[in-house]
Amino acid sequence: MIKEVSGDILLSGAQAIAHGVAPNDHFASGLALSLRERWPAMYKDFRHYCQGHHVEPGSLWTWGGTDGVRIVSLFTQEPAKHEHANPGKAHVEHVNHALRELHKLVLKEKFTSLALPRLATGVGGLDWQAVRPLIETHLGGLDIPVIVYRTYQAGVKAAE
Repeated sequence: MIKEVSGDILLSGAQAIAHGVAPNDHFASGLALSLRERWPAMYKDFRHYCQGHHVEPGSLWTWGGTDGVRIVSLFTQEPAKHEHANPGKAHVEHVNHALRELHKLVLKEKFTSLALPRLATGVGGLDWQAVRPLIETHLGGLDIPVIVYRTYQAGVKAAE
């Protein structure tokens, strides 16, 4: 069941929060920056993972915090061209593959709920009308609440 809400995804009661990034992303803006600030250990572990693996767009990486939260980084964007460059843009095919992997992960890990933003539409640059059907296709049939934060409102807990 997919439900669209407005609010602050960091205040979500969902067991897992998914978001889109690029391989070797610096988490310098948007939701990624907020996640980096809230869970600095997650960003450190992410960087370590990216340095030790050949990360492909369309895959994912999962982190578990000591507070029980799970962060799922979906590699929806192309990597930066060089170390100090901005990440590349997202591609629909990367989003499609990453959401397919997320569906498998939800079933394998038995997540009880999932929250995500309007994936790949901020820094990623995609149109929501291209992404929304992919979310419905890959996550709509799950037997858990899937909460899509369509509008960010700082400090506002959404009615999930």
